Amino acid sequence: MIEYWHLFIAFLIPGIVGYGGGPASIPLIEYEVVQRFSWMTTQEFAEVLALGNALPGPIATKMAGYIGYEVGGVLGATVAISATVIPSLVAMIVLLKLLVKYKNSPKVKRMTALIRPAIAILLGVLAYQFFQTSYEAAGLVQTIILIVLSFLALERWNIHPAYVIVGALTYGAIFLA
Repeated sequence: MIEYWHLFIAFLIPGIVGYGGGPASIPLIEYEVVQRFSWMTTQEFAEVLALGNALPGPIATKMAGYIGYEVGGVLGATVAISATVIPSLVAMIVLLKLLVKYKNSPKVKRMTALIRPAIAILLGVLAYQFFQTSYEAAGLVQTIILIVLSFLALERWNIHPAYVIVGALTYGAIFLA
């Protein structure tokens, strides 16, 4: 039973103090898992991190699920994932209640209006980083082909994004393997 408590604490602390999401909490998780509780070596943790980065979804929850399962089976995975998600969930509920309470306030309206450009810039930077990664891995011609085909599929032919992603993966498997 103490092992489950340790799992909970090991993933709750990074969830609380890991401001910036999963990537920001990776060093904190590494400290808890490798140094504090010695559940893994640094090499094993690096392999779990690589595996987590290869799969879709939030990195912290994937790592929590894997490490929790390794330490305590299905219950361990459940405890670790819960500890990872609880801080964000509580913060969202509290902030949502505040936002609903003050939604008609001119200050809140200005604040949300000021956040939109920051989100647009962050999404632009993310798109640029995706382009740069694709350019380095596949080359300029392949990257442009994927961008143009994806844009046409989404905007002109109104194809669902899931099908566009599957198509891009299939294209990559055939032409970039």
